[in-house]
Amino acid sequence: MSTDGQETSRWFDDDAGPVVRPYAMTRGRTTSPGQHRLDLIAVVVAEERSADPEADHTLSPEHVDIVGLCRDAPQSVAELAAELDLPVGVIRVLVGDLVDEELVHVSRPVPPAELPDESILRDVIDGLRAL
Repeated sequence: MSTDGQETSRWFDDDAGPVVRPYAMTRGRTTSPGQHRLDLIAVVVAEERSADPEADHTLSPEHVDIVGLCRDAPQSVAELAAELDLPVGVIRVLVGDLVDEELVHVSRPVPPAELPDESILRDVIDGLRAL
């Protein structure tokens, strides 16, 4: 506080630029309408029809950035969060929006419980060699 009673401290410095809170990017939402399950390693791939997301004026700049990154190469949710410097929760909501709009689709890795057991694969290989 200054001597005249007015507070002079700042919440951020001038070099930081404009600050947008994560809840503003998601319009206060913490989940997407479709409740898509998006793990950190889920891979987001741009759909063919998403050739020009900039033309869609209903998309936020963050939505457009996500589609652009996924158009260049499939990206995991974690990679998108790191590349765009956004919290994972925000990325999940935004990707969920894009899935609902059919601009991207999500490919989930096979859960370890659904992978075949190594001993079964060895038995199959041994059986084939025995033929």
